[in-house]
Amino acid sequence: MSREEILKDLEETGALLKGHFLLSSGLHSGGYVQCASLLKYPATAGKLCEELADKVAEYKPDIVVGPALGGVIVSYELARALGKPGIFTERKEKKMELRRNFEINPGDRVLVVEDVVTTGGSVKEVIEIVSDRGGELIAVASLIDRSGGKADFGVPFESLISLNLAVYQPDECPLCKEGSKAVKPGSRE
Repeated sequence: MSREEILKDLEETGALLKGHFLLSSGLHSGGYVQCASLLKYPATAGKLCEELADKVAEYKPDIVVGPALGGVIVSYELARALGKPGIFTERKEKKMELRRNFEINPGDRVLVVEDVVTTGGSVKEVIEIVSDRGGELIAVASLIDRSGGKADFGVPFESLISLNLAVYQPDECPLCKEGSKAVKPGSRE
């Protein structure tokens, strides 16, 4: 798929938003990716995840794991496309953990996936769980890389598309200076 085709899917599903947003990092931005809007369309989500699976198949994972909430559908769809088990972590009392009888066994080759990577915080929490369980982290993948090339997980990082949406410190935000108020569209508190 071309970059233009991917952008078209993001725009048509309402996943790529323009406005004034307060990100979970505390930064402000004029653009926001609400991947849930994309993932609610199974055919489109499946198509994009299959494209990403083609990029990561060479790493030969035994299992695919993603953080809840954003990584749940992505881990499932990538696992389906790769013919491997797909699991997810979730927060309990603000700490990421494996639940629901999900396991990562010592020596498992693990692919960690996410819908959107901005700072990589949730991915790093999942990586810690992989390490604690004796799994071998082989790669990280996301549908969208919003990190501006700054995400470093110590293994290959693959994404379907990179979006460089400008971010600002709140006191330097040009949108605030124009009188606009930032809204918080994400799910993380």
